Amino acid sequence: MKFMKLGSKPDALQADGNSIRSVPVDAKNPNEVLVDPEKIYKGGIHAERRTRFPMIIRYVSSELATDVSVNVGDVKYHLHKFPLLSKSNRLQKLVSKANEENSDDDIYLDDFPGGPKAFEICAKFCYGMTVTLNAYNVVAARCAAEYLEMTEDVDRGNLVLKIEVFLNSSIFRCWKDSIIVLQTSKSLLPCSEDLKIIGRCIDSIASKTSVDPAYITWSYTYNRKLTEPDKIVEDKMTFLEKIESVPKDWWVEDICELDIDLYKRVLVAVKSKGRMDGVVIGEALKTYALRWIPDSVETLVSGANASRTKSVVETIVCLLPYDNGIGCSCSFLLKLLRVAILVGANESSAKELTKSISLKLHEACVKDLLIPARSLQITTYDVHLVQGLLNQYMNHEKGSCGMDVVQEKHGEDTYILGRRSLLTVGKLVDAYLGEIAHDPNLGLSSFVDLSQSIPDFARPDHDGLYRAIDVYLKEHPELTKAERKKLCGLMDVRKLTADASMHAAQNECLPLRVVVQVLFFDQVRSSISFQSLGNNSTRDPSPSPMNRDEGYKKTMGDSCQPIKNQMTHLRIKDEELHKNGKLGKKNSKNSKSGLQLLPSRSRRIFDKLWSVRKVQGENKSSETSGSSSSPTSLGHGDTKSYGLSLRHQRHSIS
Repeated sequence: MKFMKLGSKPDALQADGNSIRSVPVDAKNPNEVLVDPEKIYKGGIHAERRTRFPMIIRYVSSELATDVSVNVGDVKYHLHKFPLLSKSNRLQKLVSKANEENSDDDIYLDDFPGGPKAFEICAKFCYGMTVTLNAYNVVAARCAAEYLEMTEDVDRGNLVLKIEVFLNSSIFRCWKDSIIVLQTSKSLLPCSEDLKIIGRCIDSIASKTSVDPAYITWSYTYNRKLTEPDKIVEDKMTFLEKIESVPKDWWVEDICELDIDLYKRVLVAVKSKGRMDGVVIGEALKTYALRWIPDSVETLVSGANASRTKSVVETIVCLLPYDNGIGCSCSFLLKLLRVAILVGANESSAKELTKSISLKLHEACVKDLLIPARSLQITTYDVHLVQGLLNQYMNHEKGSCGMDVVQEKHGEDTYILGRRSLLTVGKLVDAYLGEIAHDPNLGLSSFVDLSQSIPDFARPDHDGLYRAIDVYLKEHPELTKAERKKLCGLMDVRKLTADASMHAAQNECLPLRVVVQVLFFDQVRSSISFQSLGNNSTRDPSPSPMNRDEGYKKTMGDSCQPIKNQMTHLRIKDEELHKNGKLGKKNSKNSKSGLQLLPSRSRRIFDKLWSVRKVQGENKSSETSGSSSSPTSLGHGDTKSYGLSLRHQRHSIS
C-alpha cells in the first residue's frame, strides 16, 4: 500500500484527561448534557441551559494559550488562530465573522466531510505535525481540505495540491489502492463525486483490467478453485511459469467488495473499453452474485437481505453480456431467475433473464428447471415459466434456421445432425416431465402442452416420454378413459426400445389398445431381427430410432400384412377377453414357456395374436413352398423358443 508523510514535528494534539465523560446527561436525550463542560473545566457550574455540548475535548499542548475553539461533530478542539488561518481560507472567513458579531471564539463546522479524524489531519498539517496519508484516509483528507479551502491561493504547497499529487502519482497507479479509495469514497458523497475522485478511480480500475495478462506485475486476489483440466495444467507448471501465468479474469475477485452501485459503474467502464471477452464479464457477474446473494432461502427473503438482493439481481441482469448467451452459463442464469422470483425483482429483469436463458436452453439440466411455483399457482413447480422458456427457444430455432422446424422426411436426418441442440432439449423436456409428473396438482393440459412443444424428430426414442406418462398415470388414478387415451396418444410405441416395450407390455396402467400396439410392434421388431439373421446381413439387427419407421415398412411386407389386417378388425374389450377364456386352455401346452411371465391381460392378448398369426402362416405355406422358413409362419415350437427368449429379456426399466 502506498503512503505519504507530511510534516516533521511531533504530534502535540492531546485529549483532555478531565472527567468530561462523566458529565450529567439527559436520560431522554443522551446527546444533550445538563452541565456545560467548559464551565466544569473552568471551575464553574452553569446548569440552567440545556444546550448540546461536545463530549470530547482535544487541545494542542503548547506554551501559548489557545485562542480559538473548533467544534466538529462530538469533539471540541482548542487550537491557535495563526497556524489555522495561514492555511485555511474558510476558517479566516468564520473567525472574521465571529469577531464582527462580538461572539465567543467558538466555531462550528456542521456536516464536516470525514468527521473529526479528517479535521485532525488538516489541523496537524497546519501545525506542521507529522501526518501519514494512505488509501484509507486520503479521500477524507482531500474532501476536508476542499471544505476548508486549503488551496494554493492561500499558501504555496498547501494540502489540496499535495494530496492531488499523491493521488495521481501513487494511488491511481496502484490496483488495490484504487479499489480501496473507491470503497471509501461512497461515505463521502457528494464531495468525492464533485472532486471527481470516484470517476478517476473507476477509470483507473477499468484501464488496468484491459491490460494484457502477460504484462500484469501487481498483486491481485485469486482464490477460486480450478477446474479439473486447469488443475492438471497447474500441477505441471514450474514456479516461474505459475508466476508468469495470469488468468484473464484475474481482476474479478478484487472488485467484489464494492457496493452494487459502484460495481455497476466499474463494469460499465470495463465493457466500454471494448477489450473484455463476454465470458470474463459473465464470470465476474457470477463471482459477485456468489459473494452477495445468500444461499439460504430464509435469509434471502428476510427484510434487509431481500431489498439488497433485489438490487443486486436487477443490476446483474442489466450487466449481462448479450452475445448470443455465451457469456454466462445457463445454470447460473436459471439460478438468478429463481432468486429474482423469490425477492420480487421487476418484470423487465425477469423478462431479460428468460430471453437469455432461452438462447441456451440446451445447456440446462432438470435440477435447474425445477423452479418453485409462485404464490398464486397450485403446482409445486412453475410449469408455466418453463413452457414460456421452451416456446422462446423454439421460436429462436425457427428464426435462426430460416425454416419451420417441421421438416420433410427426406431432410429430417440432415436437419437433426445440424441441430443436435434440439435432441438435447427433447431429452431435457422428457426428463422434466418425469419430475413434474409426481405433482398431484399438475393438470393434464399442462403436461400435454409441454410435451407437444418440441417437434417429433427431437425425440428419436420415446423411452423418456413413456416413463413420464407412466409416472403421471400412477400419480393421477382419477383420470377418465378419454384422458388416459389422450395422454397415451403422445407416445409412439414404434419408438420404444426393447426394454421399454417389455415394461409397457406388463404395465397395468396403460389402456388395452396401447398394450396391443406394443405387443404388435414388438413382434415386428423380432421379425426384423430374425430376417436379418437369416439373410446373414451385416446390418445392426436393432435399427436406429431415426430409421426405425423405414425398417418397419421395408421388412413387414407380405409377411406382416395379414397380421396388420387382422389387427385393424380387433375390438378388444375386457368383457370379450373374459368370454375368450378358452384361448388360455388351447395354448396350455405353452404353459412352461416365457409367455407365462407376462401379466394375464397381456398374455391373453399375446396368445390371440399368435393364434391369428398361425392361421395366416398355414395359408401362406399352402401357397408358397419356401415360406415355411419365414418368421411369420412360426409353429408352436418357435413360439415356445420365442417365449423362452422373452424370459431372458424380461426386466423392469421403471
